[in-house]
Amino acid sequence: MNETPTYQPRPGPLNGILVLDLTHALSGPYCTMLLGEMGARVIKVERPPHGDSARAFPPFVDGEPEFYNTFNHGKQSVAADLESPEDRPLIEALVRRADVLVENFRPGTLEKWGLGWDTVHEWNPSLVYASISGFGQTGPEAWEGAYDVVIQAESGLMSVTGFADGPPVVTGTSLADYLSGTNAFAAINAALVQSRTSGVGSRVDVAMLDSLLGILGTQVFNYLANGVEPHRMGNGNSTIVPFDIFDAADGPLAICAPDEKSFGRLAGVLGQKEWLADERFQELVGRIANRDEILAAIQKAVADRPRDELAKSLQEAGVPSGPVRTVPQAIDSAQSHERNMVLEIAGTGMRIPGHAMHISTLSDDPSRPRAAALGADSEAIRKEFLD
Repeated sequence: MNETPTYQPRPGPLNGILVLDLTHALSGPYCTMLLGEMGARVIKVERPPHGDSARAFPPFVDGEPEFYNTFNHGKQSVAADLESPEDRPLIEALVRRADVLVENFRPGTLEKWGLGWDTVHEWNPSLVYASISGFGQTGPEAWEGAYDVVIQAESGLMSVTGFADGPPVVTGTSLADYLSGTNAFAAINAALVQSRTSGVGSRVDVAMLDSLLGILGTQVFNYLANGVEPHRMGNGNSTIVPFDIFDAADGPLAICAPDEKSFGRLAGVLGQKEWLADERFQELVGRIANRDEILAAIQKAVADRPRDELAKSLQEAGVPSGPVRTVPQAIDSAQSHERNMVLEIAGTGMRIPGHAMHISTLSDDPSRPRAAALGADSEAIRKEFLD
């Protein structure tokens, strides 16, 4: 395995895999962070003098950028300009020895710089070359630039997010960025298996737009099956009732009873067994047809009940339910800490979000190294790959 004397990747299933990280901002760095978390060695190339624009994103903890550390901890940093002839020998040497290349430039950018798939595939036939972009590498809109809000708008997701009497709403996080990064991570691992067995690398093409279109679920089902254009339903669901947020005595909670068994249990906990004999609420189709009536009945039944006590009773009865938490409440919960969803950057006072990939053979140590300073590994990498 290629590694400098001062660098050790995390022990994990991807130990021995070398990733050339040409990414910036969020979607690409999130993908390569996950690869690093699984044990890959990640060398991040950043253009001097400023590097990845995310180095300047707030918030800062004792001068350290939290955003940048979250997605770039544990990577090596090389200061090099992909457009510069002076840096070309190093870039080519890295490409020839890498197992994976990840980039999230606008389509055509790396081709312009002589680092497109066709060229790179000739240099390193087994390389997995992954591109993350707004609209993908093909199609009439492929050339367009994109940020998360643009993709949420163009995917239709915003049109079905929010309440019926309100405007389209963006989700509370950069869903397109995170999901496309996760999709790229998954596709890269599949392509690595193929590369290891066949010796032939492949082009991974992940679009932020595709990533959101692929998860619209029932909104797309109803349109494709029946030609019905979906609309905003607030916290409700078009195919499951009840599946909503209700106001208990001291705060809102989510309740989901998708089938007859769980609906019967819900009625029992709420002391409303008569619902089970009401013709309007028979079977899911009846509850969908009489959505307003059953939702109003549930709201009346929970209005005077303490929220947490009610959520516990419902869960114990087999009805999925939970309080609507604030972000601090969710992050600081015992469950989040048990799952190491809050990590610490060693040597700083910084805490960062964890990730959802837990493997029995992978260390779940909550400590992570800080992100490397821009170009911190340039000298060592140049010596290793050029000498």
